Amino acid sequence: MITRTEFLSYLETLLEPNRFQDYCPNGLQVEGDEYINNVVTGVTASLDLLDAALDLDADTILVHHGYFWRGEDSRVIGIKQRRLKQLLVNNVNLIAYHLPLDAHPTLGNNAQLARLLDLETDGRISGTGDPAIALCGCLAEPKSVAEFTAQIRQALGREPMVIQGHDRPITTIGWCTGAAQGYLEQAAVLGLDAFISGEISEPTVHLARELGINYFAAGHHATERYGVMALGEHLAQQFDIRHQFIDIDNPV
Repeated sequence: MITRTEFLSYLETLLEPNRFQDYCPNGLQVEGDEYINNVVTGVTASLDLLDAALDLDADTILVHHGYFWRGEDSRVIGIKQRRLKQLLVNNVNLIAYHLPLDAHPTLGNNAQLARLLDLETDGRISGTGDPAIALCGCLAEPKSVAEFTAQIRQALGREPMVIQGHDRPITTIGWCTGAAQGYLEQAAVLGLDAFISGEISEPTVHLARELGINYFAAGHHATERYGVMALGEHLAQQFDIRHQFIDIDNPV
């Protein structure tokens, strides 16, 4: 068991949220129990995740996608009211880290995706935030589009959408989890063979083809499961507390 104050202080030091200009508050979003012993992690603080965490008697829920996004309706009504009520009535902490969790060099979503896909990281792609979030590197050995598609499918358990910009073997790769298809042009400027993200939008197809770079949309949820999972496991070992990751299925 650890106090909430100590827990949050450790997370602030580990993830350094003050370095990022984010779209939501990072850290404690809803205050609950003063002591933390049973943490549930998940990608998004949906009502399904809250209900599943309460079934496990969690005192704290730690997510990548929390609440209070920039520009959203600030009224506590509808879905927001039901979610907040569930947390407040049950005295459960909600902690969320967005860009800091994407960017962490070992526990982050991008670092964990590299681990899963056996990508060798060479550096970060400039122009993808300040500090830069997207990574670039290479495969241990060149692969065809079909071979690399199969590798993603096996690692993430879902079929990626593939936009082929060339038919050369893939060696150099850039990647950024979630909705980072907008970084495709920066990857192409670097001369990378391919770029991986979670989502795809209509212009992405034309850009990949015209820039001559292969694009793999591997799923927003699927690419962002592993950072918060790794963070939860790290915290459980650090503080000798219980942790369970709950995967609420999401096809996007």
